[in-house]
Amino acid sequence: MQNLVTVFGGSGFIGSQAVRQLAKAGWRIRVAVRQPNLAYAMRLHGDVGQIDVVQANVRNEPSVRRALQGATASLNLVSTLYEHGRQGFTALNVMGARNIAAAARAEGVSRVVQMSALGADLDSASKYARTKAEGEVAAREVYPDAVVVRPSIVFGPEDRFFNKFAAMAQVSPVLPLIGGGHTRFQPVYVGDVARALRFAVTAADAAGQTLELGGPATFSFRQLMALMLAEIDRRRILLPVPFPVASLLGAAADLAANLGVPPPITADQVTLLKTDNVVSGAYPGLADLGIAPTTLESVLPSYLYRYRKGGQYADQEDRALAV
Repeated sequence: MQNLVTVFGGSGFIGSQAVRQLAKAGWRIRVAVRQPNLAYAMRLHGDVGQIDVVQANVRNEPSVRRALQGATASLNLVSTLYEHGRQGFTALNVMGARNIAAAARAEGVSRVVQMSALGADLDSASKYARTKAEGEVAAREVYPDAVVVRPSIVFGPEDRFFNKFAAMAQVSPVLPLIGGGHTRFQPVYVGDVARALRFAVTAADAAGQTLELGGPATFSFRQLMALMLAEIDRRRILLPVPFPVASLLGAAADLAANLGVPPPITADQVTLLKTDNVVSGAYPGLADLGIAPTTLESVLPSYLYRYRKGGQYADQEDRALAV
């Protein structure tokens, strides 16, 4: 079907924004997810009949091929931040990418877009970063002109970075600074990432490109924590934790993850934090796509207010009491 894109993992934080952008561009969208019953609201992101939700598991080749039948393009957003059960880094980041690319070739799909991450490196000590790079290779072995998109940490209302640490700050007097909090990041707004993904799917000149997406400013981990705490109006101790100690804590959290408990940090994430997460400048970025990067400071207030003691109206309440 002309202008039909299958978005694997399309109901997630980034996926839902990408689906909105593709719908605005006039594309029909097939959202492929493991549990369609949890993604029914995705149909509301477009016009009647424009968005469909289907079942697919990237580890299951027949389901992937069914999801790609008649599609013009494929966008793979499936990933995991930690391993649990069958949802391992190799299974999702590598085999999933390979299964999608192979099925796309069999179904005659013309454009394949693979979501990766800044720091993807075949020689990385981090299994996450290494398998992300292997996923890029797997996609391009089948589609040499596949588009690879590598964002820094992505922020927005449903992110798993600022929301996680803000929730932690609600209950803990201490926030850990892994490795002293010196690791640098270039946070990028989810809406900007979605616009870049629309380009990757729809633009003819996107073929074969690698895009590195970072925001307009870089911050150390310590600076990000301080910014978050200022926004939620809470004072917390920022405690430097040496990498060896953090690795031990991460290893213990890995055991909890195997039991189905989401870990606050894993040993592999500690390894990731030993390397800065900023764009290299060697590949096109947001500015090259004509996208003005959104600042962190302009967006954080729109969703971190929920972690303030008085919620959204904390400032008004404080002013009223002062009168």
